[in-house]
Amino acid sequence: MSEPQGSQAHATALPAGVATGVGSLPGTDADEAANIVFGELPEWPHLPELPARGIGADMIGRGAALLVDLPVQWWAFRWEMADLPGIDARRAADFLERDLDALLATAADGPVRLTAVGPFTLAANLWRRTGGAMLADPGAVADLTGSLAEGLRQFLAAAQARMPKAALSIQLDEPSLPAALAGRVNTESGLDFYRRVPPEAARDRLRELVDAVGVPTVVHCCAPDVPVALLGEAGVQALSIDLTLLDLDDVPSVDALGEYLDSAGPDQGVRLIAGVVPAIGQPQPGVEKAAADRVHALWNRLGFSPEQLARQVSIAPTCGMAGASPEYARFAMATAREAARRLHG
Repeated sequence: MSEPQGSQAHATALPAGVATGVGSLPGTDADEAANIVFGELPEWPHLPELPARGIGADMIGRGAALLVDLPVQWWAFRWEMADLPGIDARRAADFLERDLDALLATAADGPVRLTAVGPFTLAANLWRRTGGAMLADPGAVADLTGSLAEGLRQFLAAAQARMPKAALSIQLDEPSLPAALAGRVNTESGLDFYRRVPPEAARDRLRELVDAVGVPTVVHCCAPDVPVALLGEAGVQALSIDLTLLDLDDVPSVDALGEYLDSAGPDQGVRLIAGVVPAIGQPQPGVEKAAADRVHALWNRLGFSPEQLARQVSIAPTCGMAGASPEYARFAMATAREAARRLHG
């Protein structure tokens, strides 16, 4: 994949002061969804996910379709490892191919973000043939991470072939990462929990993936207790978080986010995608002001300069919008654009 090198590549692929999305949208038409996203979020569009299409379009099935040499199947209402890919796994791969083909019509020549489930959320929801989640076995998690890294490289190459002039980044969705670190992921019976993942193991697996993909990496987590410091140590260049869940009076959490944003400077690719627009709801006035005010409140608490805000922060919905109505999804994207404009005010 040809792209600018070094910090310039990060600046090109990870813009700031703009509106962007997170991942999923309502609907089942990949071409229509791509047209909407690239039209409504032109400064930083993403390849949307459409879980309403059914099994294989869900987050875990989509991630499983990216795995290389680790076949999966849908069995007993869950995704599990298999000797050969099942029919639903082949369906998931077909959905992924259709999504990539939807990029052809965009003729994108700027930043574009692809999305995929991260290794720990995938490991917490993908089952071994012998029972239990792959998260229970550190060796299985390591194998899964290596397989996913290779699959993501192929995914990025396929997208670049369809958009030769685009500056790509990859977003890893990790809603289960805080639970995995805290030992809060339920076992198969639901009566117990898997042992917590040691922070250093999580850091090393994520670092392995970040180093392998070859493009700037964003981690999205819309759960509380985002492990900001760990993600920074793993080399993640941008965080996408639900900022409405952050207690601005929680000094350690606010300081951790500030240290992350200050760690490499605003021109080295370190970015925050602030989820401040509700992902579901009804269109109503004033949402864009509340969204911008939330970001400004964080910035004031951090004590950073106003000029730095527009160089490091973009605006997005708090999470994926698969559960929203099509009308509200468009409203949320327009609201994010207006809130991003206010960041420059």
